[in-house]
Amino acid sequence: MGEPAQMLQRLAGPANFRGLVANSNTRRPRWPLAERTANSPSLSPRPATPELLSPGGRIRGPPPAPSTQPEYRDIHWVSLYQIHLSNQPEVHGPEKAPEKQLDEKTLERKLRKNQKAKEKEEKRLKAKQKEAAMLQAQPALDVLKKVEKKHRGKAVEDENPEDFIDQDTPNGQKKLLAPLMANQYCPSTVEKSWYAWWESSGYFRADSASTKPPFVIVMPPPNVTGALHIGHALTVAIEDAMIRWRRMSGYNALWVPGVDHAGIATQVVVEKKLMRERNLTRHEIGPDNFVCEVLKWKERYGGTILNQLHRLGASLDWSREAFTMDEQRSNAVTEAFVRLHKEGLIYRDNRLVNWDCTLLTSISEIEVDHIDLKEETMLKIPGYATPVQFGVLISFAYPLEEGLGEIVVATTRIETMLGDTAIAVHPEDKRYMHLHGRYAVHPFNGRKLKIICDAEIVDPSFGTGAVKIAPAHDPNDFEVGRRNNLQFINILTDDGKINSNGGAQFEGMPRFTARICIIEALKAKGLYKGAKNTETSLGICSRTNDIVEPMIKYPQWFVNCNTMAKVALDAVRSKKIEIIPPQYEQDWYRWLENIRDWCVSRQHWWGHRVPAWYVTLEDDQEKTLGSDNDRWIVAKSESAASVEAQKILETGLDILFCWVARMVMMGTQLGGDVPFQKVYLHPIVCDTHGRKMCKSLGNVIDPLEVINGMTLEGLVKRLEEGNLDPDELNLERKLKDYPDGIAECGTDALRFALISYTSQSVRINLDIKRVVGYRQWCNKLWNAIRFAMGKLGVHYSPPVTVGVSIMPPICKWILSALNKATGKTVTSLEAYKFSDATSAIYSWWQYQLCDVFIEAIKPYFFNEPQEFESARVASRDTLWVCLETGLRLLHPFMPYITEELWQHLPQPKYSCRQDSIMISEYPSLVEEWTNDNLENEMDIVLDTVNKIRSLKTRTERKERRPAFALCRSQDVTATIQCHQSLIILTENDETPADCAIAVVNKDLSVYLKLQGAINAEAEREKLRKKRDGIQKLHHAVTHMMDASGYREKAPQSVQEGDMRKHTALLRELELGDKPIFKGRDIMKHEENQKLLGARMKLKKNSLLTTRSVG
Repeated sequence: MGEPAQMLQRLAGPANFRGLVANSNTRRPRWPLAERTANSPSLSPRPATPELLSPGGRIRGPPPAPSTQPEYRDIHWVSLYQIHLSNQPEVHGPEKAPEKQLDEKTLERKLRKNQKAKEKEEKRLKAKQKEAAMLQAQPALDVLKKVEKKHRGKAVEDENPEDFIDQDTPNGQKKLLAPLMANQYCPSTVEKSWYAWWESSGYFRADSASTKPPFVIVMPPPNVTGALHIGHALTVAIEDAMIRWRRMSGYNALWVPGVDHAGIATQVVVEKKLMRERNLTRHEIGPDNFVCEVLKWKERYGGTILNQLHRLGASLDWSREAFTMDEQRSNAVTEAFVRLHKEGLIYRDNRLVNWDCTLLTSISEIEVDHIDLKEETMLKIPGYATPVQFGVLISFAYPLEEGLGEIVVATTRIETMLGDTAIAVHPEDKRYMHLHGRYAVHPFNGRKLKIICDAEIVDPSFGTGAVKIAPAHDPNDFEVGRRNNLQFINILTDDGKINSNGGAQFEGMPRFTARICIIEALKAKGLYKGAKNTETSLGICSRTNDIVEPMIKYPQWFVNCNTMAKVALDAVRSKKIEIIPPQYEQDWYRWLENIRDWCVSRQHWWGHRVPAWYVTLEDDQEKTLGSDNDRWIVAKSESAASVEAQKILETGLDILFCWVARMVMMGTQLGGDVPFQKVYLHPIVCDTHGRKMCKSLGNVIDPLEVINGMTLEGLVKRLEEGNLDPDELNLERKLKDYPDGIAECGTDALRFALISYTSQSVRINLDIKRVVGYRQWCNKLWNAIRFAMGKLGVHYSPPVTVGVSIMPPICKWILSALNKATGKTVTSLEAYKFSDATSAIYSWWQYQLCDVFIEAIKPYFFNEPQEFESARVASRDTLWVCLETGLRLLHPFMPYITEELWQHLPQPKYSCRQDSIMISEYPSLVEEWTNDNLENEMDIVLDTVNKIRSLKTRTERKERRPAFALCRSQDVTATIQCHQSLIILTENDETPADCAIAVVNKDLSVYLKLQGAINAEAEREKLRKKRDGIQKLHHAVTHMMDASGYREKAPQSVQEGDMRKHTALLRELELGDKPIFKGRDIMKHEENQKLLGARMKLKKNSLLTTRSVG
């Protein structure tokens, strides 16, 4: 009886099974699988028809996959066999004796009955054919595996994760754990209750009276414009890992939380919400009501942000929570403004500002994004129904006074010609020397434009060598206007329309509409000279995507940054502030060396007031400075100024200037010293395609969507319910990037994945599949603890210390490896190389503890002889030490699962263990555990095993095969001899025939017998192709290193990396020159075996036997 038949007998019972074979004519009604409903007749297990059985009683073929629909869950897999094989030939019973002659009526009834039966059978056959076609595409083997997997995983599917947590755990109390662990890791269950207990226990709070060394981080306050995105989650993951590590390392650690009022950004979002929901502008409801609307928004999303930070496990000191517009911060802003004003660093002036015609306010240089255009480009601009043309250089002529002809100029912003007040030429340009001091005439308003000489702005070789000057609308023209005492004429209203200064002909036109009309008017006057593509740089507001207009405005408040910028430059050059990674120091120098005075005036209603008033006589009406400058942006908070600590600022590199540089300047000016000693800049999180996450692109990810998981429908719904305008939604991107939604990953997997990504220096191209992989790794950790709990036993009491002198070598090795992983982790954390730390921890847990050590000690627990007792005790103690230490090592990166698993581990009876893992001591090096020689030996053994496994994966068969090791040194021979699973050869021995070879190192090669298991010629071809690829790569590296100027221009670190790559490729080529296969033709296996047996020389003192690798 075959295996499927045996399974059938087990499921149906012996009696039923015999009945199935005997009852050949039993039939039951059937329904196509797609048409079955809960109202269909019983779908419980039923007797199989003969179609399921071969004449010999064996079941033909494997069963198809079980249905996933709930109403079919009780279908016996035998029934699915019937569906899958319903088109097989039927087995008929013995022939019957001829029946008696029937009368005419009886015969007619019989014929009608037979006809109906025939029609019914045809319908049944069609239905069966339809069902068979539906399942035909599934390979039979896959179907069988799915059925078996369903039965094997039944216990897991029926498991309720809530059974493993006490639902009555009071809020803020320590989590009550069930004595038994769940079979599978469930993030949502594991993460419950721990955060509330940590917070209520005071573990997050710093102690001002502590004598421990202080360590302080101020969290970059997220904007209250909405929920946190995945970029914020990276900040939280890094900073929380730092603060938990320092807290466990004996520091008085303080992590200060806060939320930024984000004046412009928040106002824009609330204005859009008002317009979308109530069709109102802020001007229609007034300043007071608008501020109330913003406060409602802040309360709503402030709570959302708080919940997200809790879910991310952020161990913030919530007693110090700050809001940049609370009373303490507002007082600090006022104090800073007054002190800077007294020192002469704040002043008012009519200067050019970056004006946003959508926001109706000036914005700082940091809020302007610059895009470079190579040619004519059509861009969509807010407020315009059709795209606007950019990247075109328009030439036109100004008529000269007294009929002297005309002078041709060119511009990419033709509308600004309405504000021209001069034309500049180079003083040494002979073409225009006769025009120095003369005038051109404006064609639309008759204004005289003086022709001036300016060597700084004019390049005689570019264009016509004549430059139009609009001092009120261009930074360079503004400086020319000041040098030459020109008139400043603003031609734009605040909302970007032509004002009365532009002339009645164009007044009231939107600026980009006026472009077209001005060109037509120039053509009508014969002054238009044509247009051509040109390269240009456009300034775009990062908040609105509107084109930023340089505009001269009424007096604005400015901060003189020259002196403060020099101090900030010197702080980095003298290493008082260290920027990590150091390559961003050049960006720091470049920006601060070219800094402009900082315009702090803002024309919005949500923000800090400028603390300045006009002084008036008693009887005069009180007057404040106008609404155009009654707000300014936050420069510095002094909430932690009294804390003397090793301070670090961790933030994204995209706010190096708008936040970090401003804080350094304000901190040194107002605080007398640098506000922090180190600045760590993490990469920008982008989507899988490398694009910066943007709400309008629809690629922004909420961390909770990854933690909890979300269906595609849920993702689309959240996007539709967000604060985007309907025309800004990009649902297509969500559908493409997440066709199956996002799987539940949990906080720990998300944090670990994000930190692991930090090795990418500039951009992180986030792939959710990598997060899912770490969630699966959490399940491996879970199973490691479950294994330990089963092997340690309920009465196990861990030792206070472990002695390595009497341990088995495998125990000594894993402790030495743990020591090395600990040292690597601590060193990496100290150097802010967070991805190296996660890599060291992951490698130890995955490849050394789980893959090697746990597998190696299993025989000690599965064998009862007394000879294993000492090894069993040592292995048990070592396993506990490894798990307990490994969890503490991992805790800063994965706080929830490590706390849960750590609490499950048994506690030593005679030691004072902390109540929580987060306040336990972080692992440090244990000198007596270090055993470099043993680690080197194990590396050789493990490399050998991996090479043999890699050879075996090439075979198409599963049987065990002989393996050989060729040793070229006594040390390697001695190491391999300790592991009696290989035949040891020396260089004097004949290498075995019919084997694949793999080089472990220069002193060791391994062979695997592959007779009949592999296509030798195909394998040779694969290896030849691999060698060709290595040769091409080696040639490319060599060519690059030999290129002209390489040694002079390439950084030393790059040259060293290229040299290492070159050496590695050369070594691989040398090793690849070894023969791929040895011996005679594979078909002559028997003859070669005889030759091999005659020539083989085993060492006399070796106890090795010929073993096989399976």
